[in-house]
Amino acid sequence: MIIVVCVVSGALLLGAAWGLFWSLPKKLEGFMIATAGGALIVSAMSELIEPALGKISLIFVTLSVALGAIVFTGVASLIKKKFGNDSGGGLLASVTLDGIPENLALGVALIGAGPMQVAALAGSIFLSNLPEAAGGAKEMAENQSRRRVFLLWGATAALLSVAAIAGNLLLSGVAAEYLAAIRCFAAGAVVASLATAVFPKAYREDNDIAGIATALGLLLALALGELGDGSDKQGNTSNAGSVEATSDPA
Repeated sequence: MIIVVCVVSGALLLGAAWGLFWSLPKKLEGFMIATAGGALIVSAMSELIEPALGKISLIFVTLSVALGAIVFTGVASLIKKKFGNDSGGGLLASVTLDGIPENLALGVALIGAGPMQVAALAGSIFLSNLPEAAGGAKEMAENQSRRRVFLLWGATAALLSVAAIAGNLLLSGVAAEYLAAIRCFAAGAVVASLATAVFPKAYREDNDIAGIATALGLLLALALGELGDGSDKQGNTSNAGSVEATSDPA
């Protein structure tokens, strides 16, 4: 679990370094963001919402997802009014706000799951963090030193890592019904961030093929999810075979 969280949050540091010391073409940034957004849609549904339907009713799933979206939208609106869209503080606050539900969702999804089961979610967050940090760090460096900007992104990566680890450790003993509702709440926040921040930015940067990139991300997440399901089925078959062999009197 620690390795997955570090890799995902480490994308912020890698992206910040990319934006500070190398050029990131706008079209490539938009393409990567759109791809990550498409993958996150699938991951939010398959790793967070659908599993919850086996624990709580559709009504509670709906209410939890809606509440997550409402809370995210309200907090994002407050941050926008306080910092604005273009300031360094506003960029950093927005990235942190976007990242907290994603990393919380990652931490919760890892409870009782193998790495392959959350590969699509982790990969989607990684792809989202990389260009977002690169673009944000590049804009912030216009008014601040590169060293200070990189340290700020490092602090953000650490904070988001804590959110993922805390979500995993603090909620591991929670009843399945409450855990399902929390997953849906996180999914609602993730979907709201995609609609208000990720896809609009992707379209601004690369409007020609943003739709194609989104579809590509969706297919990538679907493929990773199928790999995870195949691994689980193979493991279950092996376990069943072991049980039969053990119980066979011959």
